[in-house]
Amino acid sequence: MSRLYNRAYKILEVEVDKCSKEDLVGEVGKKIVMKRLDKLTFQSGEPLKEEELSYLVKDQFPDFNETVIQKAAKANKPSGVWSKIALIPAALAGIAGIVWVANLPYPMIRKPVARVAPIILIPSYINMNYNYREAIANVEQADQLINKATSSADINFGAEKVALAQKHLDELPVWFLGYYPQRYCTFFSCSWKFTLDEFETARKQVGRMEAKVFQEKNAQKSLTEAEKAVASGKQQYLEATTSTEKNEAIANWQTGIDKLAQVPPTTVAAKMAKPQLAAAQRDFRTEVGSASGNKRGFTFIEVAKQFGLQAVEAAQNGPHSEQRWQVIVGLWEQAINQLQKISADNPSYLAAQAKIGEYQLNLANIKMKLEAERESGTAFKQGKDLIAEWQQYVVDNSNRGVVASKLQEIINRLENVKPETTYYQEAQELLKFAKDKQKDL
Repeated sequence: MSRLYNRAYKILEVEVDKCSKEDLVGEVGKKIVMKRLDKLTFQSGEPLKEEELSYLVKDQFPDFNETVIQKAAKANKPSGVWSKIALIPAALAGIAGIVWVANLPYPMIRKPVARVAPIILIPSYINMNYNYREAIANVEQADQLINKATSSADINFGAEKVALAQKHLDELPVWFLGYYPQRYCTFFSCSWKFTLDEFETARKQVGRMEAKVFQEKNAQKSLTEAEKAVASGKQQYLEATTSTEKNEAIANWQTGIDKLAQVPPTTVAAKMAKPQLAAAQRDFRTEVGSASGNKRGFTFIEVAKQFGLQAVEAAQNGPHSEQRWQVIVGLWEQAINQLQKISADNPSYLAAQAKIGEYQLNLANIKMKLEAERESGTAFKQGKDLIAEWQQYVVDNSNRGVVASKLQEIINRLENVKPETTYYQEAQELLKFAKDKQKDL
């Protein structure tokens, strides 16, 4: 008994075609729905009911006509000779069970069947073909939506496509990759390759897009918080009646502007933040920068921010060499020095002090990374020197105790090389070499 009969399929196909011309999902949604319906015409089981048919089409076409779904549900049953065939009892159930077992994803079952009766394996080939095509289609759609996004809506829709792609990739039996079902493809003209490289490429692409979606959503959250902070600070400044309230409002307003400037630059949110940042800075200068003292303080803050932005950009894509970290330390110190020029009687003083605290914390973090790079460099050089000495001992001295002692000393030095430094990767390779040699003793 088929789950979806031809009469019901035709009724739904006409309405899907109509909806695809009216709905924003368009041809993409049509392909998804029709692939689902095609698959169900091959599946055996209880005929689909109205609720199940509604679920199949409404995630892509929410406005799908209910009357059409009801009509298709009524038509989804065998007719004529097919209704009699459906009554053939349960001897066929045993055959269906055998087919089900043969199609399980276990090579020890499938290989003998493939040699003797490959046609029995067609259901699983159909399922793998479907999941393969859906995975590739959703990966391509997600790539377009995420990597060429113009709004947060693109990112959100792309995230849904990534999830679908991942779901279909999980349905593909990994053991089967690289095994081309020639008999099936002879009859059904499939164009897929099903290779391990293709599977791994899709997996990696999905992983990268999941990471990018995570970054984009975090950036969108940062943008929303910055927008609220700017609006709140501006409103607070306009409503302030005393100098203390004004200074506090200026600090809050400036903090919001700084948050706008700190939205990760490679994200869609940064593109949206750029015009808002320019407008916020213009409003800030207009409202707050009129007083000469405050204008001078604002200048120092702006210069400090430029140094800070240069430091942030220079610190990206680490790890960095000791010399690079020293340059970044210098940039943060320059930024702090600019802020320290603002006197206590300046309206921008509170804002400057807040930024000094933030920048000093950044400076401390960079100094720790600089120190880690220095210490790791020293430990790495000592480890390499000891390896050279150990090699000499191996040649000149057969004393296993001395050789073992030198190896342990090498391991101790290399284990002092910290992660997120330029020496770490090579140190790990040397450490593995030393430990392997230690095991051989």
